[in-house]
Amino acid sequence: MASDFDRRRFIKAASAAGLVGLAGCSGGPSGDGGDGGDGDVPARIGIVYSDGGLGDNSFNDAAQQGIFQAEEEFGIAYDESEPDGAGEFEQFQQQYAGSTDPAYDLVCTIGFNQGDSLSQTAPEYPDQDFMIVDTVVDEPNVANYLFREHEGSFLMGVLAGRLTETKFSAGAGETDPDSTTVGFVGGVDSPVIRRFQAGFEAGVDYATDDVDVTTSYVGSYADPTGGQEAALSMYQSGADVVYHASGATGVGVFQAAQEEGRFAFGVDQDQSVSNESFSDVILASMVKRVDTAVYESISNVIDDNHQGGSTTALGLESNGVECVYGQEIGDQVPDEIATAVADARDEIIAGNIEVPETTSN
Repeated sequence: MASDFDRRRFIKAASAAGLVGLAGCSGGPSGDGGDGGDGDVPARIGIVYSDGGLGDNSFNDAAQQGIFQAEEEFGIAYDESEPDGAGEFEQFQQQYAGSTDPAYDLVCTIGFNQGDSLSQTAPEYPDQDFMIVDTVVDEPNVANYLFREHEGSFLMGVLAGRLTETKFSAGAGETDPDSTTVGFVGGVDSPVIRRFQAGFEAGVDYATDDVDVTTSYVGSYADPTGGQEAALSMYQSGADVVYHASGATGVGVFQAAQEEGRFAFGVDQDQSVSNESFSDVILASMVKRVDTAVYESISNVIDDNHQGGSTTALGLESNGVECVYGQEIGDQVPDEIATAVADARDEIIAGNIEVPETTSN
């Protein structure tokens, strides 16, 4: 949860009038944050997280890991903002872009839902460098990073489809070989999350003709109760594996898996590590290297090589997405199933499998 983080590392703006810095926001050795004394750091970075905020052990936290890596390797200074909702995106973006004391070398905007706001902000501040994750803003000062979530999700579908037809137990979960369904829980219904769903469904269909995918969109990335209710309905209707792409809402999916003695798949980070209390049911996670996008964009700015106006797509071939087995029980996946997943990965990279990006419904 967000309370587990050092709150001194966070900033929030009290109003559109200006930035409010808290002690310890700086990535520099002095930890003096927003006082403008940045002559000894290679870059100062501002980052605006997606709704749901930090502490999701998923998407936003993955982005933060990129900031931490850049701090460790380059000695950058940074400030962070957690909007309460989409209505605050533009405000935070403009506060960073308009700030002169300190001035920011790069403003990172995390999440497709910041695209509309950044489309307004970027042209108003043509000399400010921006980056955005999960959508494209066609402006010369914006570096865009997309992910091939459907490719990684295809592997999760292969794993789910093969596993649900196998009698298997590990940790606190087990499968029912007679099951004919697996589940997918999404956060906000959007093109990005639909790519997760599309890939997962295609992977299940590739693995077996006898298993269907039940889907549910909770409508939020920060509703564990909704995630739990959706997953419980799936498990109690016969699903023994549920894959989520729903941020902090996914905690509820893990809770439901433990309650029902079934399995869950995590997303964005290895959630058997970031949500260790559920590692006995998290069999694997579709890791999405948002940290890589943030880190590389910072590195480019430091090298005076900002990729404004370009789009970088990160998929299986570049290790931008990966199927990562859980730390506690992942090594118990039968070898023949793990091999089927690995073979599917090779086939996608070779171009022999074309994974759909859109769902059929």
